[in-house]
Amino acid sequence: MAIAHARPGEIIDIRPLKEEIAATRTRTLFKTDAMEVIRLVLRAGKRIAEHKTPGEIMVQCLEGHVRFTAGGKTQEMTAGEMLYLSGAEPHAVDAVEDSSVLVTILFCEGA
Repeated sequence: MAIAHARPGEIIDIRPLKEEIAATRTRTLFKTDAMEVIRLVLRAGKRIAEHKTPGEIMVQCLEGHVRFTAGGKTQEMTAGEMLYLSGAEPHAVDAVEDSSVLVTILFCEGA
């Protein structure tokens, strides 16, 4: 069964999950040849080990508190904060508390 993604023009709700966070799973909201947008849901104590993505990424903390490690430093992120990484930069994420994070990956090359 294929995973349902948003269609062009469809509104996507990315508001904080609040009490529903414990019952919500990570989900790809949409994916095209040029980009992918994922709502990453992390329980407190969850670690995503160092990895790379093929393209540039933007990470926006929607709720909670995460530690994001990249470029040899670890930064704290809370709701309303965003960071950008160039393509193929190694990074890792640790959830300090239950959190949801919007991750946008760009696959297209710059002009």
